[in-house]
Amino acid sequence: MQMIYNSPNYCIVEFKASDEAVHSAGFEIMDKTQRREIFLDGFLADQFRITVDKMLRGDPDPEQIDAFLRQFEGLMQQPLTLH
Repeated sequence: MQMIYNSPNYCIVEFKASDEAVHSAGFEIMDKTQRREIFLDGFLADQFRITVDKMLRGDPDPEQIDAFLRQFEGLMQQPLTLH
């Protein structure tokens, strides 16, 4: 588990499948203001990683990253609880 993004609005934690795995097992995207989250795995996690990698090549600022993450708000149904 590794935190890969943290802003006042969102936090993203990446979960690896195993120490040898190149692909992620999933991503937990947390909306801090609405206190809810979503876990992406499988195909969605792979697509999320590809999109994030492309975005990072453009050196985005936190507002641009947060705008991208807002796309997932409608899917976030799980209440955010302390881990």
